Amino acid sequence: QVQLVESGGGLVQAGGSLNLSCAASGRTFSFYAMGWFRQAPGKEREFVAALRWNGGSTYYADSVKGRFTISRDNAKNTVYLQMNSLKPEDTAVYYCAADDRYSRWSPQHGMRYWGKGTLVTVPS
Repeated sequence: QVQLVESGGGLVQAGGSLNLSCAASGRTFSFYAMGWFRQAPGKEREFVAALRWNGGSTYYADSVKGRFTISRDNAKNTVYLQMNSLKPEDTAVYYCAADDRYSRWSPQHGMRYWGKGTLVTVPS
């Protein structure tokens, strides 16, 4: 059983910062990748950032490159998403996700496990 629990969402003014956390429990030793996705009101869920466990490769959506940083704390089984220079278009529910199917994971593979999400609101 895998559980992913997000925290750190909230309301922040444009230009501000937030740091999201995702605490993983269960079969975390089997993970090949963890990442973040988001879903804005009325839109489909989209990829934001991910980190591959073996090798540490990171992936970012073009819309967040240079503003968001994904990182991990192995000892705490936790992944973080540091979000800087936030914009109103970053408003969304942010979901933590993990995958244990593909040793050479890349964003095209998607994710198997999902958290319940945390809301980030950046007023215009």
